[in-house]
Amino acid sequence: MTHIHLLALLAATIATPALAGAFDPAKPVVVQAGQLEYFNLNPAIQMADAYGALTKGGHGTFGKFPANFDSGAHTHTGAYHGIVMKGVMTNPFDGQATPPEMVAGSYWYVPAGLKHSTACISDIPCEFFFFADGGFDFHPVE
Repeated sequence: MTHIHLLALLAATIATPALAGAFDPAKPVVVQAGQLEYFNLNPAIQMADAYGALTKGGHGTFGKFPANFDSGAHTHTGAYHGIVMKGVMTNPFDGQATPPEMVAGSYWYVPAGLKHSTACISDIPCEFFFFADGGFDFHPVE
């Protein structure tokens, strides 16, 4: 089973860390970097819930890709927003030949159903934060 196909399996088995859960706009929240509980989506990709739960609704999630890693062409049921925190990433949309290189501090947005491939193109691992109003899924596109 490839890392792409593991997401559906993991969605049913990932335990939500104690710090994650429904966001309450009436309560302040601070999550220190050392409190994040990273879990592997596959041997290459790590995620940590900041709020919500990755596959179960609105969420904010930290992610890590190894250096020179490409997720492969895929789509998502829902839209999401992303911010590069470390490394250099690209997000070629629908086969885009020369996508912009995103350094730390860069922002991207992916509409629901748009074919793309998220990649870490730097020689150092990439870290990012992404958030969405709905749960995260991953549908490979051949």
